[in-house]
Amino acid sequence: MTMFSCCFGKATSPKGVADRANNRGSNMDVSTELLDIENMRSYTYRDLRVATEDFRPENKIGQGGFGSVYKGMLKDGLLVAIKVLSADSSQGLKEFLTEITVISDIQHENLVKLHGYCVDGDHRILVYGYLKNGSLDQTLLGSGHCGINFTWEIRKKICIGVAKGLAYLHEEVHPHVIHRDIKASNILLDEDFTPKISDFGLAKLFPSHLTHISTRIAGTQGYLAPEYAMRGQLTRKADIYSFGVLLLEIVSGRPNQNRWLPVDEQYLLERVWQQYREGELEGLVDTSMEEDVDLHEACRYLKIGLLCSQSLPKSRPSMSDVLKMLNGEIDLNENDLSDPGLLSELMNYKTVKNSTSGTTSSGSGNHEDSRSYGNTETSYANMTFTTITER
Repeated sequence: MTMFSCCFGKATSPKGVADRANNRGSNMDVSTELLDIENMRSYTYRDLRVATEDFRPENKIGQGGFGSVYKGMLKDGLLVAIKVLSADSSQGLKEFLTEITVISDIQHENLVKLHGYCVDGDHRILVYGYLKNGSLDQTLLGSGHCGINFTWEIRKKICIGVAKGLAYLHEEVHPHVIHRDIKASNILLDEDFTPKISDFGLAKLFPSHLTHISTRIAGTQGYLAPEYAMRGQLTRKADIYSFGVLLLEIVSGRPNQNRWLPVDEQYLLERVWQQYREGELEGLVDTSMEEDVDLHEACRYLKIGLLCSQSLPKSRPSMSDVLKMLNGEIDLNENDLSDPGLLSELMNYKTVKNSTSGTTSSGSGNHEDSRSYGNTETSYANMTFTTITER
């Protein structure tokens, strides 16, 4: 799992920068690509060796298809998370450049802070602020022991914070940014449980004049919107679908899929929809919260999750409206709820083939690299998935 990653580039990037970030090939000169990046510190490999005590195994805090993540302390005393690109990961090199160039000037309380990078010989490394409470998949959804008491107030704070971050990317940044991989492992928590959206290696810049971008399928099982998983049609509504699934996970304390459960209970979205239709949503609220939880509010959050994960993109609200619903500023109209896009249906969809990879972005004429990562957590057109066990 990739624990610490974010993508930062200019919010006011001209079209040329957007095209370069969205359609970069794998055989680029890294140093040349980074020449025009401002407000970003370049570290030497020696700096980071010292910070991590020569990358001691005890300092390793994460592992994914991209490489390894280490906790470290810089010379000025700043605690950081140091993400080292695996030397044999060509797709990771593309991620590395995307993370730096797409939104490097953006600052928001719900986005991970990127301090800088290292391009030193064959070394490709990203340096982020260290976040004490790790990722949601390790803590709230993890199968091991977690000492954090995820009260209802903390969960609300996480849901609202992620919604704020996505609304900022979708509506305030120009060109807009689509994350493409919103999931529990990419939501990190600081010491005050403020959520930070991380891992922007798959992010896309989305100019406002386009209705959608046609692109290779990239994302994670259970979080992929149907229109994107089946046809490669990417809009901001794909992120909203992913957020809806994440919302269900946070309220229920369950991962979106658990193959250890009976067949009719394996997929969280299906289970929530079934319980909603039977008027039994309260049974899915995480019992570990005990008397602390406001059951009416928790069930309302589950309904908002269902609304975000509707099968049809046009039926999903914007992130700014989602934020208002979470804050109780506007009401949820249950008449708007219809069948969600279900994971079991996507997994039975037989026409998702590698031919969907390498299609062009609308108006660009440039083809994307269709090679898949060596990481089962992130899937491309072949839709390779990871099972997460129940706590």
